[in-house]
Amino acid sequence: MRVLVVEDEAVLARAVARGLRREGMAVDLAFDGADALEKAAVNHYEVIVLDRDLPRVHGDAVCRRLAAQGVASRILMLTAAGTVDDRVEGLNLGADDYLGKPFAFTELVARVRALGRRGGEPTPPVLARHDVILDRARREARRGGRSLPLTRKELGVLEVLLAADGAVISSEELLERVWDEHADPFTHTVRVTVMHLRRKLGDPPLIETVIGAGYRL
Repeated sequence: MRVLVVEDEAVLARAVARGLRREGMAVDLAFDGADALEKAAVNHYEVIVLDRDLPRVHGDAVCRRLAAQGVASRILMLTAAGTVDDRVEGLNLGADDYLGKPFAFTELVARVRALGRRGGEPTPPVLARHDVILDRARREARRGGRSLPLTRKELGVLEVLLAADGAVISSEELLERVWDEHADPFTHTVRVTVMHLRRKLGDPPLIETVIGAGYRL
C-alpha cells in the first residue's frame, strides 16, 4: 500500500512515516497543502493521511479539491479539534475517516489499513496461493509451513503478486505500489528484489518472468 502523509509538524510526520514503513507501507511526505496537491496529482496513493491545519493551502481546501477532482485515494483527516461538529465538518468536506490528535499509533495503522481495503477490490487479511501464505496484518510469510525471512520490500512485492491471483504485474506497477517517491525508476531495484524473493521462496520456482510484461506468481 502506498500512503501520503501530509503534516506540517516535521517531527510528527517523520515519526508517522517511519511507523507506517515498519508496517510494510510505502510512504511519501508532504509538509504543506500545496505540496500535497502536487504529489497527489502525479502519484497514486491508496490512502492520504491529511492534517487539517496546514500552511500554504489549508487541509480543508486540500480535501475539498481532491474530492472535487475525483481522486481515488481515501482520505484520513487528522486534527487537534475533536468535537462532533469538527468531525462532521471534516467528513462533509470529502474525508473518508477522521482521527483526533493525540492518537494511538496502533489506531492510525488500523484506520489506514481499513481505508486501503475500501479503496480497491477487497482482499482477505491472509493471502494464499500454492503453498505460500502471507498474513498481511502480521507481515509474516510462510511456504510449506516454513517461515520466510523477507525484507519489507520483498513482503510488499509478494503481497502484490499474491493479490493479483496469477495476473501479470509490471515492474512499473510494483515500483509504484511498493516503493516511495525516492525510488529511482531507472535502477534495477525491482528486478533485484524479485531475484532475492525467488531465492527465499525456494524450489520449485513460483515467480515467472513474462518477457516485456512483468511478473506473475
